[in-house]
Amino acid sequence: MHPTRSRPKLVVSADGHGVVSHAGSRLLADLADVTGLTSAFRDALRRLRPRGTGHDPGRIAVDLAVMLADDGEAIADLALLRDQAEAFGPVASTPTAWRPPARRPW
Repeated sequence: MHPTRSRPKLVVSADGHGVVSHAGSRLLADLADVTGLTSAFRDALRRLRPRGTGHDPGRIAVDLAVMLADDGEAIADLALLRDQAEAFGPVASTPTAWRPPARRPW
């Protein structure tokens, strides 16, 4: 398992270096973090992370929401975020992202 870390710091410049195609999606992820949505998901989904290791279920939920807002249609589309690690940091693999919904807390 890969522990979830914070997203990388972004540096904005006008020189054309380090351009990412999903910068607006990163803003959604940051908004979720700043407004407390990520931590609210973390608290609500805490029991789905039995050992407290690996990817944070709250972060997975936010990454899934960002992926959907970025026109993704399936959990496998998290690759859109995962392929831009310089903007999004570590993003859960498709099997890892399936685990919280598969545990059915409802």
